[in-house]
Amino acid sequence: MKINNGFWKDKRVLITGFEGFLGSNLTKTLLGTKAKIIGLDIRTVRKDTIFSRADYGRIKSYKGSVTNFKLLREILRKHSINVIFHLAAEAIVSRSHKDPLRAFDSNIAGTWRLLEAARGREDMNAIVVASSDKAYGSHKKLPYRENAPLIADHPYDVSKSCADLIAYTYYHTYGLPVVVTRCGNIYGPGDFNFTRLMPDAMRCISRNRTLKIRSDGKFVRDYVYVDDIVSGYIRIAELLKARDLMGQAYNLSDENPLTVMQVLKEINALCGNSLKYRIMNSARYEIKKQYLSSRKAREELQWKPGYTIKEGLRKTIDWYLSNKAWIASVTDGGRR
Repeated sequence: MKINNGFWKDKRVLITGFEGFLGSNLTKTLLGTKAKIIGLDIRTVRKDTIFSRADYGRIKSYKGSVTNFKLLREILRKHSINVIFHLAAEAIVSRSHKDPLRAFDSNIAGTWRLLEAARGREDMNAIVVASSDKAYGSHKKLPYRENAPLIADHPYDVSKSCADLIAYTYYHTYGLPVVVTRCGNIYGPGDFNFTRLMPDAMRCISRNRTLKIRSDGKFVRDYVYVDDIVSGYIRIAELLKARDLMGQAYNLSDENPLTVMQVLKEINALCGNSLKYRIMNSARYEIKKQYLSSRKAREELQWKPGYTIKEGLRKTIDWYLSNKAWIASVTDGGRR
């Protein structure tokens, strides 16, 4: 990934959810530039982070919720923030079904509070808001394109649809330099959410346990390597004002939709058939087929994925296996 170091020199960058999976990978990449990184997360220094102690020493970190309007205003004022990557969210679909208010508070209220805190700041160059392919809801016509209606039905999906529309409002009404990203299933190093397919598969391999598949194994999704998403986010921020991208949405995908069974086959091919699994077929309120077109990002951003599924999985597996002892000690979570 080629980064415009001139753009990032002395930029003051706020990353919400900076200790999460995508946030930590994005933060680590931007630490390689001369940007000044300010991180907000509901957690504090996690033992399961991909950061080194030296990395943490270069981040001005805040513990708190993205729903804390007073804290958001203080961070933006104190650090004269130029670029925001808004990644903080309730990201667990099953948990959103059980506790919709948590999802609505974090994903919807957290978004409008951040954008309201940023409104009127003349030093703001770019705000990239992380959405999801689930914001589209269920469509018969696939792949999703950015002009497809947002017709979500269930709590997590609706929270993302609402956040999208709020970002759109803050651009059109107040001229805030906002872009929304909608990504498929992101995978790679540093994902410790064991309700997701790949982290759970890696843990099952490390424990010699059987992976329980919630679906029938035929659900179709995009799977895109985290470094490719990071490059897309950075590219958007660099080009947002130069190419007048404000108010736009971009799908980021490798455009290679796969079933769960196809992914498991790829994992086993790389792991010597050491992954055992069982089809539970117990999933509820999930869309069976969803995948994205990234044509707009390819044409307008000159962005494209750098990793095939096999290449991305190889790097992912190597990373998890190098952390095998720690992963084996993690308490049980949900199952794909």
